[in-house]
Amino acid sequence: MRRGLLRWSAMTSFQFAQLMFVTQSVLIGAAISLTSQAFSADGGDRLSGIASVYDQSSGAQTASGEPLCEEAMTAAHRSLPFGTVVRVINRQNGQVALVRINDRGPFVRGRVIDLSPAAGRVLGLSGLAEVSLEIVSGDRDEQLTAISVTSR
Repeated sequence: MRRGLLRWSAMTSFQFAQLMFVTQSVLIGAAISLTSQAFSADGGDRLSGIASVYDQSSGAQTASGEPLCEEAMTAAHRSLPFGTVVRVINRQNGQVALVRINDRGPFVRGRVIDLSPAAGRVLGLSGLAEVSLEIVSGDRDEQLTAISVTSR
């Protein structure tokens, strides 16, 4: 009798592990699908929404492991791969900045990107702003030594 109980317990654990794997796969697939739909909904690799500026001080660690640098042209996005270069356009004043994704966030409903203070200054942000995002490059190894900023 005890032997049957052990087999049932092991089988249940295996089934539970399978269920967890399938559930996780479905959730990851849904997240990828939502990201793809969000970017294609605005045409190509574009997304619009609200941007904010980090309120953390330099030195805090980002999700990619880099220290947060207030003077770097970096940003946080919920799902874009680390290293992705994104063109951020302030829809109110036309200012443009290129930023590299190195963190996760924003974790506030309705916001699409958190910008470093340097990127926020370039875009003329004082608080929140409506922005458009365009993926420029998904090459994680690309080094950005200088970022050009222009006005539209």
